[in-house]
Amino acid sequence: MKILVVLAVAAVFGLLRFRRTNLLIWAGVWWVGIYVLLRFGFTAPIPSSVVSLYMGIISIAILAYVSSSQERREEVSRPLIRLMTEKRYTALLGATIVAIPALAAANVYVQMNVPLEPPFFPRTIHPASPSEITVHDKTIDLDAGENPFRHLETSNPAEFRTHVENGRRIYYRNCVFCHGDTMAGNGMFVHGLDPIPTNFTDQGAIAMLRDTFLFWRISKGGPGLPEEGGPWATAMPAWEKFLKEEEIWDVILFLYDFTGQKPRAKEEGAKE
Repeated sequence: MKILVVLAVAAVFGLLRFRRTNLLIWAGVWWVGIYVLLRFGFTAPIPSSVVSLYMGIISIAILAYVSSSQERREEVSRPLIRLMTEKRYTALLGATIVAIPALAAANVYVQMNVPLEPPFFPRTIHPASPSEITVHDKTIDLDAGENPFRHLETSNPAEFRTHVENGRRIYYRNCVFCHGDTMAGNGMFVHGLDPIPTNFTDQGAIAMLRDTFLFWRISKGGPGLPEEGGPWATAMPAWEKFLKEEEIWDVILFLYDFTGQKPRAKEEGAKE
């Protein structure tokens, strides 16, 4: 998370708490503060559709809280009644009446008029991987290396299935939200992502790649792509920050096992 954003929001909350502000203002600040955290508080961008979903839940929760007792309802309604009945607030009331539909119309206008712009330079869908990467202080040879558990498929099928099952658990805890239940790139977050997640069931996807390529892409995520792979607005995180090396290899085994595909064989002449 972006610590400065979190601290700024927490400071505002603390100040308002110290000053014992009106419940109506407190509820509004909570709504705005949570929106700021969701929209700007995370290093990896959260899809707009997800932000809208959470803010809908937050709105319902705040409304339920402020209306949960007669005392709270009166505390919230009191300044609103004063705004609508006292003459000294006539100008503010008029400005509010105009501003609310104007802001709603402006939001619709902006969303309906987003310009479609081509990339500033050509993008390579599958950019070449580096020859080696470092994950958890360990050097991984992407050219000559291979999944260290792939050989178990023939030498120890029971242990191989254990790794595949572990990969299944990891996938459905972390990856399903974008790549989907069936790995078709149709997870619940897909409508807020650009580019959309990879469809692993496509025969032209992981079947054309070595498992070491997938290890690189999963461990380094969008931030680890070379320049020729841009422009990227991907929310794909660098999973090395959250998963162990073995867990990444297990996920890769599960991807191929679930889709019934095999990774591309190592090129002849690759260094041993």
